Amino acid sequence: MDSLRQFSILSGASAYAFGRDWIAAWNAHDVERILSHYREDVLFTSPFAARAGAPEGVLRGLPALRSYFERALAAYRDLHFEPIAVLSGVDSVALHYRSVEGRDAIEVMQLDQRRRVYRVAAHYTTAPTTAYPHQITRST
Repeated sequence: MDSLRQFSILSGASAYAFGRDWIAAWNAHDVERILSHYREDVLFTSPFAARAGAPEGVLRGLPALRSYFERALAAYRDLHFEPIAVLSGVDSVALHYRSVEGRDAIEVMQLDQRRRVYRVAAHYTTAPTTAYPHQITRST
């Protein structure tokens, strides 16, 4: 049984601390601090990565992520993320924030036991949001 991986629910306080530091690193435009949240073998998927030329929107490994983040910071010189919510899960965190181009973003990050990100799925609204984004309504 000791070969089975132990899963843990990230506490609200741990998720909040992670999210606060991640947002602060981006708002400081500090690539090293941003990358400190990720593992060397990170798998990152994003529609923005696809737009930047990553095949199928997928980046693999820290060197690819570094290059992508450096280009993003150069392209968006006044980048400033506004936190909206931090949600905790089983070995994961979802960060909801106002991103570039006025879009809402949610990044779902899977974390290892050292709280470093090994997989990310980034999601964005398709257009700038001025109020709460696209409400889902139930059809009858």
